[in-house]
Amino acid sequence: MSQLPVQPAWRLADCPEQLRWLVEGLWSEEAVGIIGGEPKCGKSFLALDLAVAVAAGIPCLRRFTVSRPGRVLLYPAEDALHIVRRRLEGICAAAGVALSELDIQVITAPSLRLDLEADRRRLEETVARLKPRLLVLDPFVRLHRIDENVSGDVAPLLAFLRELQRRHAIAVVLVHHAKKGAGAIRAGQALRGSSEFHAWGDSNLYLRRDSNDRIVLTVEHRAAAAMPGVTLELIQRGNALALEPVQSDHQPQHHVEPASVDQRITAALADGEQPRPFSELRTACRVRTTTLYERLAAMIAAGLVVKSANGYSLVSR
Repeated sequence: MSQLPVQPAWRLADCPEQLRWLVEGLWSEEAVGIIGGEPKCGKSFLALDLAVAVAAGIPCLRRFTVSRPGRVLLYPAEDALHIVRRRLEGICAAAGVALSELDIQVITAPSLRLDLEADRRRLEETVARLKPRLLVLDPFVRLHRIDENVSGDVAPLLAFLRELQRRHAIAVVLVHHAKKGAGAIRAGQALRGSSEFHAWGDSNLYLRRDSNDRIVLTVEHRAAAAMPGVTLELIQRGNALALEPVQSDHQPQHHVEPASVDQRITAALADGEQPRPFSELRTACRVRTTTLYERLAAMIAAGLVVKSANGYSLVSR
């Protein structure tokens, strides 16, 4: 029987690997996660926008840079294929690219059930053959016949997708519905069914309508700070629609706030000549205390930041 690998604690790496992005600020590389929201909030439009961006190597929503473009494998389980094509063409029109030039492969099987061993095997064989950078499954409710409220039923399906991600080094986007009338609940907790969904994701995107009926995108990452919410609207593009960020009077549309913790720390320390106390950095960076301590320690060890009695400063270059 083979043993598990072990290593003395003192030999463990003292600086974690820098977070890498598939889509800057939106989706980390080789991440699994959820695009969640109530009906009619644009979940499928956002999933397709991600697909176009990754396949074309262009900014998602015309705003978030794609770091590693590549093939996309898409299974639209709910919409007719001609509707999916029309939506993709609308997004391509907004992005200024031609759908015919993109490597987006669409699974056309009438059904795919992750609770069936035969279908799981077919999906894995398809992923192994096509080697996509991104797999999009939309929506989860059409991919099984289990009880989504039972953790013991949900967990094995999500575990299969996690194993698929790890075995083939891909990112996995799972579109999932939120509970009805969950607008006042924290976005991750508003997902329908078991709490396994919220806990599973490395990168999660949530869409909901605010009091003015505007679509607001919020982002969560397991290993990076969340960015401020982005207001979106559906814009007519010929005969199709595409999501577009609403440009604020106070924030240019091309501006993207630093998304990783290290970027936020660097930006906060660069904004001023005096050292910044930890409490000020935590407020400016909007991250948990533990996360901020860990990243500051790593940046100090890397020679990027110095700590003094008055706080933290960037190392002069």
